[in-house]
Amino acid sequence: MPLLSFVIPCYRSAQTIGAVVDALESTLARRAGEYSHEIILVNDGSPDDTAQVLRELCRQNPHVVFVNLSRNFGQHSAIMAGFHQVRGDIVICLDDDGQTPPEECFKLIDKVEEGYDIVFAEYPKRRQSLLRRLGSRFNAACNHFFFSQPKELSVNSYYACRRFVVDSALRYPNPFPYVTGLLFQSVSRYANVPVNHRPRSVGESGYSLKKLIALWANGVTAFSIKPLRLASYLGWLTALVGFVCAMVTIIQKLLNPSMPAGWASTISVLLVLGGAIIALIGIVGEYIGRIYLSINRYPQFVVRDVVRGDGEPLPLSAKEAQGVENDARSLGA
Repeated sequence: MPLLSFVIPCYRSAQTIGAVVDALESTLARRAGEYSHEIILVNDGSPDDTAQVLRELCRQNPHVVFVNLSRNFGQHSAIMAGFHQVRGDIVICLDDDGQTPPEECFKLIDKVEEGYDIVFAEYPKRRQSLLRRLGSRFNAACNHFFFSQPKELSVNSYYACRRFVVDSALRYPNPFPYVTGLLFQSVSRYANVPVNHRPRSVGESGYSLKKLIALWANGVTAFSIKPLRLASYLGWLTALVGFVCAMVTIIQKLLNPSMPAGWASTISVLLVLGGAIIALIGIVGEYIGRIYLSINRYPQFVVRDVVRGDGEPLPLSAKEAQGVENDARSLGA
């Protein structure tokens, strides 16, 4: 019987995750004879009592796996921590706040069974703030430009994929993973299915403007060298503009020797050139900083403990222990 692995990163979700798990179990019970399942809940260093709630869910439900991270590493790192625990043939990722309806998970799963590598939910109407909607559109445009994401494909945090896609993503050992870029490295068959996007029932999104910008910068610099190429083009363009301005100034001075030196124009040129140089150095510095962190084995995530089934931390199997040990060694844990 095929095994389904559900991965749910959790942050400040003490009031919502129970309902999500209940909805998942009710939905899966309708097709219990077709699939077995596991639900991997990753506590991403939540400051509230999310960890206690997840541990209690683990005691009550033998299908639940609780992964407890040592601190907050971010949604994508939490997903990667969950990926390290999956054992299923099909992996489904969804949110902890109920906005991605668990009741519609088989829309994604059945589409994967048709022969697709990865299937994303597509929301006819997003229940998000204006900032999040604008951020999603901007992120989609960047994914298309930097990762060659098809324009017709809508990418969201609710998706189902085959196990080999996850295994391919797990080869990435460096800090600051960007799951979308990792998943697209190994797929050639993808699709969307329409799914209702629910309004948030409790709390608000954990993504501030600062976090959205950091996530975008992480994805752009982690899996594409196009920013460096753009920086090179911008540098040459700025140099060309500066050369043209200099030639114009020289010609004007030759034609009109009495023309006073242009202090304002000189400062303007210096500001343009200086600003371009600083911007280019900043882009290069972002890449060098990530190289530095990778060399120093900055942790992608650190697992405090893993609980399977009965609510008590269990000794990891030899394979799992070796995998965690290798991850920790390569990531500086």
